[in-house]
Amino acid sequence: MNVAVIARATQCQPACKHPEDVPTLDGEGPLWLQIRRSIALAILSGDWPAGTRIPSEMVLTEHYNTARMTVNKAIQSLASEGLLQRRTKVGTVVTELARERPVMEIWDAADSIRRDGRQYGYKLLECEMVRGPSPARELIGVADRAPLVRMLCLHSADGQPFQLEERVVNVDAAPQIACQPLETVSPGQWLLAHVPWTNAKHSITARAADPVIAGHLAIDRGEACLVVERRTWNVDVPVTFGRFWHPGDDHSLEGNFKPSW
Repeated sequence: MNVAVIARATQCQPACKHPEDVPTLDGEGPLWLQIRRSIALAILSGDWPAGTRIPSEMVLTEHYNTARMTVNKAIQSLASEGLLQRRTKVGTVVTELARERPVMEIWDAADSIRRDGRQYGYKLLECEMVRGPSPARELIGVADRAPLVRMLCLHSADGQPFQLEERVVNVDAAPQIACQPLETVSPGQWLLAHVPWTNAKHSITARAADPVIAGHLAIDRGEACLVVERRTWNVDVPVTFGRFWHPGDDHSLEGNFKPSW
């Protein structure tokens, strides 16, 4: 972060002191993830713009009626991702990076659905360890003996299929994922909260749904789908590969960008 950005970030706006200013929780998943998600939504929706000094951990602890450790875990995960920055004698502030990062690099299906005011649903369809030869290794780019977790997940909006997620995770980059209850928390949400990444690569294509994809998305075989593929690394270590299928007539990608100069 350059000096100009740091200077802007230190010009903090007043903290949110009133309970009505603190984001509400959606009631889905572990409490710390709900807190993390509610704060991230406030930041990325623009309600808390860059430079905003967020409520203290004590205020959030009292507001959400939880342990301070729970709030700290949520704040730390957002700070490690670059959305928040802790400053001595100032508090925790929203960074310029939060405004500059593309939407696709931040949000998973749950965030997109909730921003539209719809009810989010999630189902883990398949989950297995991959230890031998597999096409999944070529997708993520790891050695033959590196342990992988392969998952297939369905995300829904108001009870209707929204996204089919094919996911491969490098266990060496995310050792704790093999111990997580992924039936209740999607791999994307868990990875964002626990595993740092330094760079990502996206590709967007249109593809025809094969019988398996069509069955999960409740569309006709051969129907066009919008497909996003995403790879992330932590320095030079592959972290994850995701392929996300969306019904072509019910999905669009949108982001707001500004020049870096």
